[in-house]
Amino acid sequence: MTHTLLRAFFLIAAAALLLPLAAADNPPAAQNKAAAPAKQISKPQAAFEKLKTLAGDWEGKSTKGWTEKVTYAVISGGSVVMELSYGAHPEEWMATMFHLDGENLMLTHYCVAKNQPRLKATKIADDLSTITFEFQDATNLKSRDQGHMDKVVINLTDPNHFDAQWTWYENGKENWMEKIEHRRLPPGVAATQPAIYNSPLCAPARLPSGR
Repeated sequence: MTHTLLRAFFLIAAAALLLPLAAADNPPAAQNKAAAPAKQISKPQAAFEKLKTLAGDWEGKSTKGWTEKVTYAVISGGSVVMELSYGAHPEEWMATMFHLDGENLMLTHYCVAKNQPRLKATKIADDLSTITFEFQDATNLKSRDQGHMDKVVINLTDPNHFDAQWTWYENGKENWMEKIEHRRLPPGVAATQPAIYNSPLCAPARLPSGR
C-alpha cells in the first residue's frame, strides 16, 4: 500500500511540474496569433478623409473681389462631401460634390454656367496639404472647348483656413484663374452674418466671373 501511495504521489508531482511547461509550449490561440498589421489606406482615400474635416461653415474671399458663404457637410453614409456656396453669382447657389470612385478621388462641380464638370485628383501631396483636381469629363458640355471649370488646386493650410485656385477653360486654353481664400466661421456666426455676397464681376452677362 505504501509503495502504491508513493508512486501515486510522484506521478501527481511530476504532472504538476510538467503542466506549466506544456502550457508554455502550446500558448492559447489568441496569444499565439500574430498581431494583425494596421490596414493601409490609399492616398486618395486619405485625402478624402482630410476633406471630411472641412465640415462646417466658411467664408471665402476671391482674388476677383467677391465674397461667398460656403457650407461643407458629410452626407450619404460618409461617402460624399458636399459643398454648397452662395455669393459668387448674385442670388445663386452652387454645389460641388467630392467622393471616391474606386481608388480615384473625384469632384463634380454644379456650375452656374449650367454644366457639370467632373474632375479627378491627379496630384496629392504626401502630407495631404495640397490636392490637384483636373478635368475628366462633364455633362451638358458639347466639347471641352465650351467654357467650364477645368481645374482646381486646394491647399489645406490648417483646420481653420484653406484656399482653392480654380481655372476656367475655353476654346482650347485656360482663360483665367482665381484664388479663393477661406476661413472657418465660429459656431453660430454663419446664421447671423449679414448678406455681404455681392460682386460687380459676376453678373450673368459677364460669365465666367466667379465659379
